[in-house]
Amino acid sequence: MNIHEYQAKEILAAYSIPVPRGRVALTSDQVERCAKELGGHCVVKAQIHAGGRGKAGGVKLVHHPEQAQEFGKELFGKRLVTPQTGPEGLKVRRILVEEAVEIAREFYLSITLDRTSSRYCLIACAEGGMEIEEVAQRTPDKIHMLNIDPATGLRPYQARKLALRIGLTGSICEDCVLLMLNLYRLCLEKDCFLVEINPLVVTRTGWLLAMDAKISFDDNAIFRHRDYPDMMDYSQLETLEINAGKYDLSYIKLDGNIGCMVNGAGLAMATLDVLKEYGGEPANFLDVGGGASREKVAEAFKIILEDSDAHGVFVNIFGGIMRCDVIAQGIIEAAAEMNCTLPIVVRMDGSEVEEGRRLLADSGLNVQSADNLGDGAARIVAMLQA
Repeated sequence: MNIHEYQAKEILAAYSIPVPRGRVALTSDQVERCAKELGGHCVVKAQIHAGGRGKAGGVKLVHHPEQAQEFGKELFGKRLVTPQTGPEGLKVRRILVEEAVEIAREFYLSITLDRTSSRYCLIACAEGGMEIEEVAQRTPDKIHMLNIDPATGLRPYQARKLALRIGLTGSICEDCVLLMLNLYRLCLEKDCFLVEINPLVVTRTGWLLAMDAKISFDDNAIFRHRDYPDMMDYSQLETLEINAGKYDLSYIKLDGNIGCMVNGAGLAMATLDVLKEYGGEPANFLDVGGGASREKVAEAFKIILEDSDAHGVFVNIFGGIMRCDVIAQGIIEAAAEMNCTLPIVVRMDGSEVEEGRRLLADSGLNVQSADNLGDGAARIVAMLQA
């Protein structure tokens, strides 16, 4: 789960991590008012769930409130396209207005989950800002990483060693040590998947400030934090993803034309790979889970059909816990309600598979049954190319 920069900074401030003074605006008039409160000389920043906003024209230094208002009018409702949004971009509905800060040096600092070691990893670099990805590619030796032992946690001497490596000394170094320790505490207590400060700056007056921040929460831990759903900005999500969440379905919109319904994340990934091998392009990733009911299967199939980019549907189900006849009933119910005429290929195996195939054959749908995953992928690709 992602949140906006201004929300991330509110959390950082609650953990004694210094951030610039700022205000959130929902209209261009509010942008002007916020700019006045901050003295006129400020930074206006579009709020979307993606990085690269500066290069996309979503961040601007302004020198008086009227200029801030004009830039706000330009931003509100605009779709910012960055490398993290895809070609469709994300619409700006909120703007952060912050005090302008004179910067002496910029750094990069983050804590993320390293899946290889199953530990949090603290990452620091002496070069922060918009070009951090290029720094990582061009000079990876400048990126310093520390895997944190969950038994002992992040120790002050480890944080100090990392701060010294990126060129901090004296009181600023000690301030950075405390910041790193607080950042790690934040990760643990808030169940974060990622906390990123880019850039972390030293101001000309000698203070550390988190100038930009990104926080992603672990979706599997949201049940422990009742306030998290209230922080979600649903305007940043695909409508189909929101609908899928209501039924506890794992759905991700992709760029292809073959809608996919699969049970099990591993099988879903394999399905996408095999479709690619046969020349197909998946329109989505949809995992209905291991024990879905007929109603849940029907809702999942409806979500696929609601995607105008899906010109055909591939269902790949292993009926272990789930029965294949239940899958078939859900598909038939949804297809009838949505007046589906799209080509459908169903590969099912497991419990009640023959009954499931019989139900589909008698349904009157434009459906073919496949013997295996490769056969199913080849069939749906061929049907769309015919």
